[in-house]
Amino acid sequence: QVQLVESGGGLVQPGGSLRLSCAASGFTGSTYAMSWYRQAPGKERELVAVIVDADGSTHYADSVKGRFTISRDNAKNTVYLRMNKLKSEDTAVYYCHALNLVVAGQAYWGQGTQVTVSS
Repeated sequence: QVQLVESGGGLVQPGGSLRLSCAASGFTGSTYAMSWYRQAPGKERELVAVIVDADGSTHYADSVKGRFTISRDNAKNTVYLRMNKLKSEDTAVYYCHALNLVVAGQAYWGQGTQVTVSS
């Protein structure tokens, strides 16, 4: 059974930092693209960052480039999102997502973790 469990969310002041973690179980990450999405109240879910293990490539939404860093620890089967210089507009529920790059239609979501940026 595949599970993605996020942690690390919370309340932080503007300009502060947080690190989100996504612990994966039930699969190994080598054939998966791991992503972070976020959804703010009243808005659609949007892609924040992606990392592909096969070649180590990463992709970021323009709104977080230079502030957020996605990384993975394959030994722990965990993906991280380091968020620096946080802004109020980063407030959202952050979701971890796993997409199988080999088998079509296999994708999984975590339950989400709340990030609130406020003074």
